[in-house]
Amino acid sequence: MKLDILAIGVHPDDVELGCAGTLLKHIAMGKKVGILDLTRGELGTRGSGSLRVKEAEAARKMMGALVRDNVKMKDGFFQHTEENLKKIAQVIRKYQPEIVLANALSDRHPDHARAAKLTSDACFIAGLAKVKTYNKKKLQDRWRPKAVYHYIQDYTLHPDFVVDISPYMDKKLDSVLCFKSQFFNPKSNELDSPISNKGFLDSVKAKSSVYGRIIGVDFAEGFNVARPMGIANLFDVF
Repeated sequence: MKLDILAIGVHPDDVELGCAGTLLKHIAMGKKVGILDLTRGELGTRGSGSLRVKEAEAARKMMGALVRDNVKMKDGFFQHTEENLKKIAQVIRKYQPEIVLANALSDRHPDHARAAKLTSDACFIAGLAKVKTYNKKKLQDRWRPKAVYHYIQDYTLHPDFVVDISPYMDKKLDSVLCFKSQFFNPKSNELDSPISNKGFLDSVKAKSSVYGRIIGVDFAEGFNVARPMGIANLFDVF
């Protein structure tokens, strides 16, 4: 199956928090969207890796993404290695996305920036003919996405561009709440985390409001680029 967009997150729920509105918007436009999680999020303060995988599938179904894979890197300890580059490259070649959305270039959680670099490099590696990867023992064709965009996460970074997600804000939050183990629950006996406090989801909505104000809309998601973007014409930008 060929995808238009592959959204990659190092932890299950990264994609939902960072760019679910953008994915929902493009799914509504008829684009084929998939998700790749690099780890199971097994080091998260709450829940477990196996539970996060189940929650991730529920979020996929709710959003309408066609596929969701997990390459099971080691949460918190994955490194920029040939093995890990090839794990991502294999998925990129499998789905041949035109666009990849990746973790933030800089963030509070050190996994995020490391995953951003690893994902970007894997997109390049996937386009090299002499790098061999296999899917079900079949040698894969090379494939390089046309663009890699990095969604903004916890840090309020200055975006290079923003995407209007106003009609999809509520559904974005619904996708986030599929990860019930991670967020506020007054009956939980687990330890508190930076994202489990009662006001966290309000802050997600507030940040989207701030990014939306830049372009005069209610809500938007911000993205950064590692290289300058090209545009077809000046009238497609607002």
